[in-house]
Amino acid sequence: MNQHYPVPEGMTEVTYEIKKSRFIARLAKVSDREQAKAFLGQAKIDYPDARHHCWAYIFGSPLHAESAAMSDDGEPSGTAGKPILNVMQHKNIGDVMVVVIRYFGGIKLGAGGLVRAYSHAAQQAYDHASTIVYIQLDDYQINCNFADEQSLRHWLDQREGQVINVLYSETVCMDIALESAYFDELARFIASLKGAELISP
Repeated sequence: MNQHYPVPEGMTEVTYEIKKSRFIARLAKVSDREQAKAFLGQAKIDYPDARHHCWAYIFGSPLHAESAAMSDDGEPSGTAGKPILNVMQHKNIGDVMVVVIRYFGGIKLGAGGLVRAYSHAAQQAYDHASTIVYIQLDDYQINCNFADEQSLRHWLDQREGQVINVLYSETVCMDIALESAYFDELARFIASLKGAELISP
């Protein structure tokens, strides 16, 4: 399935204070659990003395998430991770993780206050975040003659396709990545080349 959706560009960090408690919200692009674990780990390294490192993530398209998870990290159940995730689910941004680091200021906020504070911190991170559009590319393999390699590369460049790998033997074997919307056009182009062959995955 062809997918386009906004994803975070770089990391965003904002700070929000209420009743002497400091909430530091970090937002960045993550697309799998390993990246999420590393992003959370870095937050704990950067703020090792914070009482809580609460988080949520969404992998994949924001409209059809492949996976989502959250953690209250010691805060009362439902007062941190869920409010963060709720904010995220109302934004059109995919492959995203928000970590909210809390320094307790000595004044209890109560359950409602915590929900509002974590929601506000996550919202602020989104307000300051910049995005780029993610385009899913599909992988294909092409066999062609040496004479056709440059014209094929030019065709791909015009459609923002990528050459992943090339093997030279009696012919040229190219592994490429291309937006699936161009598949029919690619098939017609390959068919117009003498001796070229398109191998779809």
